[in-house]
Amino acid sequence: MSVSEFLPGKEAEPTSPDSHDPDGIELRLAARLEHLPIIRSVAANLAIRADFDLDAIADLKLAVDEACSTLITRAAKGATLSCRFFLSPNEIRFAAMVLSKSDHEPSRDSFGWRVLTTLTDRADAWVDMNGSSPDGRGPLVHIELAKRKTLGE
Repeated sequence: MSVSEFLPGKEAEPTSPDSHDPDGIELRLAARLEHLPIIRSVAANLAIRADFDLDAIADLKLAVDEACSTLITRAAKGATLSCRFFLSPNEIRFAAMVLSKSDHEPSRDSFGWRVLTTLTDRADAWVDMNGSSPDGRGPLVHIELAKRKTLGE
C-alpha cells in the first residue's frame, strides 16, 4: 500500500484509514513555526505509547518537524495547518496539509526532502488543485509519511 492511500483526496482501499478513522488523531493549528513543538510532542507521545524504540521516536519527531516546517513556509497568510496521525500496530502514519501560496509541490531535490526520506519508511508530497479554498485563495499542499517499528521490537 502506498502512503497516498490513507488520506482524503487520494483513492483509498476500503480497509485503509480515512479522515473518519476513529483511532486517528487530528491537530489543526495556525500555520506558524511556533506551533512546531506541539506537533513534535504529539508525534513523540504517540510513538512512545506505541512502544517504538528511542531511535524511531527521534526519527519520527524530526520527520514530522521537517514536513510541517516545509508546509508552514509554503502556507498562505492566515492558513491553518491540518495534521493527522494514523496508528496501526507496527506503524505510525502522518499526513499534513496547508492552503498554499504556491501551486508547486515541495522539491524532492532539497535537503529537507532528503531528511524526510531518510528518517521515514515512506514519504510523498503533492498539490491538490481541486482542494483550493472556496474563495480561490490557493491550492492545498500535502505531505504524508510513515514510520514503522524496527523489526524485533
